[in-house]
Amino acid sequence: MTDPITRFYQHQLPEAELKNNILTARCPFCAERGQENADLVVSLNPESYFHGYFRCLNFCVPGGFPLHFARLLRLDLQTVPGFDPDRDYATASIDYPLRNINSEILEFMDRMTDELRHRFRAMGVGDRLLARLRIGYNGRYLVYPYIQADGNCYSARCVHPDRPEDTFWHGNESFSAPAFRIFNSGDIRCCENGSLIITEGEESLLAIKQLGLPVIAVPAATDLEHLDTERFTWLRTIFLWLANTAQSHGAARTFATRLGYKVRLISWPTTAPRNSSPAQLAVSEGTNFRRTAFSLIREARSFSPFSSPEREHLRFMETLEQEAGQSYQTMRSGFTGLDRALGGIHGINIMGGTPKAGKSCFFIQIATEMARRRIPVIYYDFENGRQKIYLRTVCRLARLSVEEVRKAGPGREGEKRLRAAQKSLQQILPWFRVVTDRALSPEIMRRHIDFLRHETNSDYTLVVIDSLHKLPFKNFSERRTGIDAWLRQLEAIRDELGVSFLVISELSRGRDGQYDSQPQLGSFKGSGDIEYSADNALVFLPRWDPFESDSRDRRANELWLVASREQSPGLIATYRLEYPYWGFTEEE
Repeated sequence: MTDPITRFYQHQLPEAELKNNILTARCPFCAERGQENADLVVSLNPESYFHGYFRCLNFCVPGGFPLHFARLLRLDLQTVPGFDPDRDYATASIDYPLRNINSEILEFMDRMTDELRHRFRAMGVGDRLLARLRIGYNGRYLVYPYIQADGNCYSARCVHPDRPEDTFWHGNESFSAPAFRIFNSGDIRCCENGSLIITEGEESLLAIKQLGLPVIAVPAATDLEHLDTERFTWLRTIFLWLANTAQSHGAARTFATRLGYKVRLISWPTTAPRNSSPAQLAVSEGTNFRRTAFSLIREARSFSPFSSPEREHLRFMETLEQEAGQSYQTMRSGFTGLDRALGGIHGINIMGGTPKAGKSCFFIQIATEMARRRIPVIYYDFENGRQKIYLRTVCRLARLSVEEVRKAGPGREGEKRLRAAQKSLQQILPWFRVVTDRALSPEIMRRHIDFLRHETNSDYTLVVIDSLHKLPFKNFSERRTGIDAWLRQLEAIRDELGVSFLVISELSRGRDGQYDSQPQLGSFKGSGDIEYSADNALVFLPRWDPFESDSRDRRANELWLVASREQSPGLIATYRLEYPYWGFTEEE
């Protein structure tokens, strides 16, 4: 089945021959323009960005797409595929002066020398194209006329053949202003609903145009910033093929950002010399230039808000390989039951608990044990202070109470354990960074993570937040909104940097002022987004009364998984506090 564009051309050119997606017919425009008949060819490959582009091999008219073809033949536009009767072209009204330099341009064309024609032939550019674009010579400089929408020339750019940096503008100064610096600008309207190439420099335009492609040029890449993007509204695709320089690459990306999704950037091969231009490539490639140019156009990448499919697949495979590697497998808490229930410490893990249940102590133990295994850990603390975190860690490692640590241990054996614990803490600290700055922001957090990852040369990082409800907010009235905003940022950091989070949250009280005895997702305080943001939501519930002095030997907490993206909810394990050593042991 043929598509509407193919049927349109076959209907208008009934004698045409279609072969290999190229429709060939006698040009219907040559005779009325007083030129000898030549062939008109139409590209009809539905998979090509130039599907429907026609051109006369005699260059009797500018090539273009179906709407331009219909206008040239004075057809009813309603019969043309893609016609939109409500389309508002909103062309800027320009008061053109009475005086132009058309006659001078004709004189310059007559002065074109055989030597210069031979120079253009080295790029593959023929005499017919030079005449079509009215290229001339004033005796010292090549003259490139910048034809305006009314068909007249008011200003031309003069370029020295051997010194392209030696240029000046001839004619009306108003029409050499940045807004008018588009060479062959008529191709924009001819390419409505189709594709167009933008290049840098008139010579590069000629080399590309000779291939039968629609193209406009700016004198230099810096002129792109002055182009009015409204002029390109009704084009479907724009290819940017500039010189192979850092300045041109930057200008192309800036312009593509302004123009948006329809832009595709033509990348130079890695073997191409710096400062190359399409015109120079045409000279060096010779007859192979056509094949090279079309190959680069096919491989052009879209300037889009999405990463390329190739990069997405590569990222997926790299992540899969990392997750099968040792670094990913070492992201374990050290508690067998917890690691089995969660599949390791990955993603955002939010744990709620009642006051004095031991939430901080539990996460300090996990964080320092992971740091001992050389996993970089950042502990954002707004509860205890770094001195208390270090002291509790030494107590747990030395199996000494706080009082015994302060007194340098009971006896020789205690002193020995204390020195070993202090040395162990010293070895942990390069991998375990405690941050108590209350001016924390997501941007600062990203910098902390980036620094520690590079400092430790690690693929993964653990971030502990103690606690979610004490993260900095603008003011207390915005607490709920602030928590949800922080959760959005944690999600982004998790996905972008591959960070795992352990986050302490508060639980809300019931109407009677008591906490729920049955753990559930609705128990979390101050944010309805926890259920959406957390990869794993946990509740740490004491099965003892923290206000009873005789309960020290019975300090056991149950850890429940109440919601998870991948794991089954339920009781994970019971954790008994080893008082007064500030450490937990896991019980099945």
